[in-house]
Amino acid sequence: MKSSTRVVIIGGGVVGCSVLYHLTKRGWTDVMLIERAELTAGSTWHAAGGFHTLNGDPNVAKLQQYTVELYKEIEAISGQSCGLHLTGGVMLAGTRERMEWLKMAHARGRYLGMHTEIISAAEAKRLMPLIDEAKFVGAMYDPFEGHLDPYGTTHAYAKSAKINGAEIVLRNRVIDTRQRADGTWDVITEQGTVHAEHVVNAGGLWARECGRMIGLELPILAMEHMYLLTEDMPEVAEINAATGKEVITALDFEGEIYTRQERGGMLLGTYEKACKPWSETATPWDFGQNLLEPDLDRIAPSLEVGFEHFPAYARAGIRRIINGPFTFAPDGNPLVGPIRGVQNYWVACGVMAGFSQGGGVGLALSNWIVDGDPGFDVFGMDVARYGDWTTLGHTNAKVRENYSRRFRIRFPNEELPAARPFRTTPVYDRLVGMNAVMGDLCGLEHALWFAPSPEEAKDDFSFRRSNDFVHVGAECRAVREAVGLLEISNFAKYEVTGAGAEAFLDRLLPNRLPATGRMVLTPMLNPAGRLIGDFTVARLSDERFMIFGSSLAEAYHMRWFLAEVPAGVSVRSLGLGLTGFQIAGPKSRELMARIARRDVSAEAFRFMDVAEFDLGTLPALVGRVTYTGDLGYELWVKPEHQRALLDLLIANGTDLGLRPFGARALNSLRLEKSFGSWSREYRPIYTPWEARLERFVSTQKTGYIGRDALMAARDKGPERLLGAFVVDALDADVIGDEPIWRDGKVIGWVTSGGYAHASGVSVALGYVEAGASDPAAAYEIEIIGERRPARLLSEPLFDPKGSRMRM
Repeated sequence: MKSSTRVVIIGGGVVGCSVLYHLTKRGWTDVMLIERAELTAGSTWHAAGGFHTLNGDPNVAKLQQYTVELYKEIEAISGQSCGLHLTGGVMLAGTRERMEWLKMAHARGRYLGMHTEIISAAEAKRLMPLIDEAKFVGAMYDPFEGHLDPYGTTHAYAKSAKINGAEIVLRNRVIDTRQRADGTWDVITEQGTVHAEHVVNAGGLWARECGRMIGLELPILAMEHMYLLTEDMPEVAEINAATGKEVITALDFEGEIYTRQERGGMLLGTYEKACKPWSETATPWDFGQNLLEPDLDRIAPSLEVGFEHFPAYARAGIRRIINGPFTFAPDGNPLVGPIRGVQNYWVACGVMAGFSQGGGVGLALSNWIVDGDPGFDVFGMDVARYGDWTTLGHTNAKVRENYSRRFRIRFPNEELPAARPFRTTPVYDRLVGMNAVMGDLCGLEHALWFAPSPEEAKDDFSFRRSNDFVHVGAECRAVREAVGLLEISNFAKYEVTGAGAEAFLDRLLPNRLPATGRMVLTPMLNPAGRLIGDFTVARLSDERFMIFGSSLAEAYHMRWFLAEVPAGVSVRSLGLGLTGFQIAGPKSRELMARIARRDVSAEAFRFMDVAEFDLGTLPALVGRVTYTGDLGYELWVKPEHQRALLDLLIANGTDLGLRPFGARALNSLRLEKSFGSWSREYRPIYTPWEARLERFVSTQKTGYIGRDALMAARDKGPERLLGAFVVDALDADVIGDEPIWRDGKVIGWVTSGGYAHASGVSVALGYVEAGASDPAAAYEIEIIGERRPARLLSEPLFDPKGSRMRM
């Protein structure tokens, strides 16, 4: 074993070996993988080995496509067979709602280059003769599903990496990882210490333990997962003989089971509701290639449904039951990327679907390590989507919930109940008392909409317009006609202070910084000139700035800030140390005049002004800006003052028509202004030119991150352009990721949308090919399998000149 190397990867499962191979593919050959036992000795060896390309996040789905296509490459390099069986597969729908979900997945696949097909139950029976077609209403066929040999695939990655120059050290447990003053690492093992520039934690079942070596608590949990192998089945032999092929794979959502051929029988696995965590607080180091005790009683309900849906299985004997642990993150997607505030420490763990996602994880992380950026949008699996608010107990509850729901539909208006309420603001109970239907955003409760009575304060889950529709509409009209009140404590808030604060932000942001007492809107760019942030920046003094952004990206942005901040500058995330409300609408200034202890006339407190002054008796930070596109204000106070501020607003605003509104109304209001949002319209795959943010970028300013690439992108011209569409929808609106059609071809995709209640139309925001962006053209947007007419707007629906914001 060498004493020094550029990268040490901890863990010899399929993910660690993929990262190793991809680093060598990028030309980094001085790399080492250290494994405590043998390759595949964690979860990999007992995996069922299935793979598919479908994922709820289209960016993760692209990486799954890449993974499947990669297997031929590593077989050719290594000479090691992956045991690839590209059988194709059917996803079976037993209900109308599930069929709608499959139609939406199929539509999303159109712009991802997938080759799925919506088929009838009878056609599914022809392709997969073992099903009882009477139990299903339809299916989706995917020719790129199948299964492989976990051992062979992992060794194909490993051999390919070794051929490229990598070193693999087996039977050598990592005991500790310690960072030197220069940011490099000492990786201490049973066989000695290795000095490395980078460390990658791909520890799988032991990723938590490896993270704890540096004081990191990763939000992952291992769950027991069972599948069984049947004895040889005559029905399988008949299908093989008749078709000359294997039985294709099948996923039965209602039965919560997946199945494929295994030799002369079938493999049947389940994600049961009565799920069971394994080794909840610490994984024993001496756990080897062990299996757990089977528990058929726990999966019996799923098996009973499976036997009804696949009648031949009920006649087959069970040859073997496999029960082994696999790690999951709370949302089921991997945890990948650098750790905030820790130089050159990377994670690649929680990759439950290792043979669907392992190749994409390796590609993304190797790019990240070599280039400083993954090269594409991986936010859906970025470890930074979880912040410091996660705890061991919260992770446990959410992983169990996700596991038990793995094959269940998540409706766009469905909020999941586990571990809630977890984080609340001081006015949480007051909002619930106003009949708020609450949502969970990064573990924090926030109001979605307000019902007329406690009995009605619940969502009826649907892909179509639901019971909130009328009430959200009333909230929107209250904002446009009078004054609305929205809690905004869930916004991300950062304070930047110090003598070098201005220079730091000037280098970080492409827009010019505001004068004292003013605010600006600005994106933030990576070195490739693509969007990694969308902020409001307020200047309170020469050496003090406030930044407001999306709470979804709080940990993501703090990681970036801390990686760039110079000595002498402080960047602090305020979290729930600052709470507040937004008031918006034509009567919001009258409400402000009643409570503010200063002049708030249009001349004295202009659009985009910011100041600290008292509201009643309460010290507050007030900015004249709102995300509604209307006259309005953001009012920020310390948490001990938030309840009193709510009382003050209600007491002085009730006769003005003050009405609380929630996140769904805010979404409706921003859509009719064509305002984009982080993680939907603004993501690292888009430039400001494509996202129509050019007015927030200074072309005269120099020296900021990404400028050269941004100017090159401007000169080249955009590949795609963001636009707002009015859709001739029926009883369902877009939710995101629907294809946009023109002249019979898919030329783009929807990023977000919904119903613009104040304008009375259905709206979609989305990107189309730059050459296909024409307001005079006829478009169609596919909603639940039906292409609906749409027209591209040339200006926002509401107040296109922006006079209401500035009045």
